[in-house]
Amino acid sequence: MKCGRVSVVTALSAIAFAGATPALAQGVKNISSKRSPAYMRIFGNAPPPYGFVRFCDGHPDECAQAGSPNDVRFEATPDRLSELDQVNRYVNKIVEPATDMEIYGVNELWTLPSKRGDCEDYALLKRRMLMDRGWPAGALLMTVVRDEKNEGHAILTARTTQGDFVLDNKNEEVKLWTQTPYHYVMRQSYINPRVWVSLDPSDAAPSSAVAGVQANPEFVEKDHD
Repeated sequence: MKCGRVSVVTALSAIAFAGATPALAQGVKNISSKRSPAYMRIFGNAPPPYGFVRFCDGHPDECAQAGSPNDVRFEATPDRLSELDQVNRYVNKIVEPATDMEIYGVNELWTLPSKRGDCEDYALLKRRMLMDRGWPAGALLMTVVRDEKNEGHAILTARTTQGDFVLDNKNEEVKLWTQTPYHYVMRQSYINPRVWVSLDPSDAAPSSAVAGVQANPEFVEKDHD
């Protein structure tokens, strides 16, 4: 997957972040959007990115099922919304961008980074840091988009009652998904992290540069928003 600015952090960096000064809740920009809908719409199943499938095989705890079809959206307090801003800015500031080929000599290796990484590693780290702060896994969803150059790009979506917010290594500000320039392709299910759902009915067969090699035809996440 081609990414914009990408990067990574060590576990020690995450520990150091725990002592950082909390940002104000207004650090999350434009919570009340004039555009609608605030929530992403689901259009059935999608094949997971193959790098993500391999990541789950190697890190099963990161992909454990934690939700149910009746789960409600996460009620994010102002402090919780501020955490989104803190984590996004912190990771974006300290990471060093590099491609999987530069680091590992392979393409599409999703992992929790140690020193460097690309967009999906970036998002995975933010997800882990927020879960360590008490955010539920079902509210933190890996998401694949097409960026301004029509290239594959991974971001993290925070699924809250206030809307679906995007944490992006290409942007310091946390925004509602409708306030980004991206074409949304697919994301994790909030019910089962190993299952992915389509965000665009026109993407019936995403290209291999964006989508993965495995699907789960027996599972369909219904749109409960």
